[in-house]
Amino acid sequence: MSVSDQLATNVGRLMTPARNGLLGRLRRGIEKEGLRVDGHGAIVATPHPHALGSKLTHPHITTDYSEALLEYITPVYCRPADALSFLGDLLRFSYRHLDGEWIWPASMPSRLQGNDSIPIADYGTSNVGTMKHVYRKGLDARYGRIMQSIAGIHYNVSFPENLWPMLQELEGRQDESLQGYRSGRYFDLIRNFRRNSWLLLYLFGASPALDKSFLGGGENGRAAKLQPLGEQTLQAPYATSLRMSDLGYQNKVQSQLKICFNSLSNYVGTLRHAISTEWPDYRRIGVDVDGEWRQLSANILQIENEYYSDIRPKRVARHDETPTQALEARGVEYIEVRCLDLNPFLPLGIDEPQMRFLDTFLFWCLLSESPWIPDDECDRLDDNRRLVVERGRDPALELQVGDRRMTVKARGQEIIHGMREVAELLDAIEGDDLHVAAIDTLAMRLDDPSLTPSARMLEAMKAHGGEWADFMTDLAKAQAEQWRSTPMDEAREALFAQQIETSHQQQQDIEAEDQVSFAQFIADYFSRAREPRSAA
Repeated sequence: MSVSDQLATNVGRLMTPARNGLLGRLRRGIEKEGLRVDGHGAIVATPHPHALGSKLTHPHITTDYSEALLEYITPVYCRPADALSFLGDLLRFSYRHLDGEWIWPASMPSRLQGNDSIPIADYGTSNVGTMKHVYRKGLDARYGRIMQSIAGIHYNVSFPENLWPMLQELEGRQDESLQGYRSGRYFDLIRNFRRNSWLLLYLFGASPALDKSFLGGGENGRAAKLQPLGEQTLQAPYATSLRMSDLGYQNKVQSQLKICFNSLSNYVGTLRHAISTEWPDYRRIGVDVDGEWRQLSANILQIENEYYSDIRPKRVARHDETPTQALEARGVEYIEVRCLDLNPFLPLGIDEPQMRFLDTFLFWCLLSESPWIPDDECDRLDDNRRLVVERGRDPALELQVGDRRMTVKARGQEIIHGMREVAELLDAIEGDDLHVAAIDTLAMRLDDPSLTPSARMLEAMKAHGGEWADFMTDLAKAQAEQWRSTPMDEAREALFAQQIETSHQQQQDIEAEDQVSFAQFIADYFSRAREPRSAA
């Protein structure tokens, strides 16, 4: 059975249950990051506002790497519009408590004054809060803070629980445990995502330029692929997402891990090896040096979350588990898409058509054939992603797709054709035509690259005067005015106000309950982290 035949067969078998309301609905949540900046577009050094709650314990408003890098987390919703509505109210609430500061709307950061201008987030005096801070100190020692100031959108999706036993029966795999089957199928999805995620970078990449300060104060080899746009701005004319290029997130040590997501056991085993294996360069940094903690360990990864990938299998962990132990014990619960730039033209950085496109793309990845990825294919997939982030809108660009060379447009249209069948399935579940409409609208970006966010960004910057930071600062202020001038949901406003007080009290309680030294706390953590967990 060909790839297209398998997809058509799967969609055909699921269509009747979908129309009869038997499949259930996808669930999704959004995590959105954004730097706090001043009126000149420079990153701020002020602490996380007390009026936004404790970043250690607040369920929806926290920080990522930096004290200045806000992170908003929505609950899980079945309807994209509900997640966007909640996210919008988080921004409205924040702007009531930001005085002379704005939220940067782009992924590549604002004006920086060197590495030390990016304050590392401080989570208080508890052992768990200190661990989060020391982990970030380790990231600074290993990669520098500038790389960590990049922002993005993380999109979390889980498929309906009703889907798994239905698919399992259709595929004749009832001899497997449902948990093992579900995890294996999520890894099938992830492999197809890795093969085709370049399409998301082309369609949604929105970082074709950056401020020169991002390069750390000098023209160097990293800027060789860039051209000047303004006095303080560099661009790559055909780039889609410099955030995802070697200018953005990069880790040569991690690249030797070779995680291509062939199985849950391989994934867990590789990450456990990485958090248990010392790396010479990191040993030279030191860990606890005369009472000063420089990093959590000298191993390839300090903790599992240090591993960077454009997609992750996830399971909500219990208090005594690491992320991989949670996966081992209870299997994959959802997936986290991590390759999405903030779209500065969208006040939330993402909108409903993009969410529906992503849902369709992920379902297409799940229902299509997904053989294991050997090392040589893994390298080719990395090459395809690199080419698209650096010059995805170049009409002469060709990708390696199996044994074929194909243009971005030609291969993209093949994928869209298959996705349209899946969009019809999702619309049957929802009783509307919004997924097909999203596919048809966004597919136009393959025919006309000028419609992509990256191309629109460059044109808008040129019209504005050519400076990345000035354009983004003005855009941030315009969006702030929009959030300040629109009302919040009253029930949500009351909830947020209550969560501020509760989160500060929870942090105080955690700090008061610590019974062991930080050194003992870390020793106990890593002792537990090395323990395998049995599947439920």
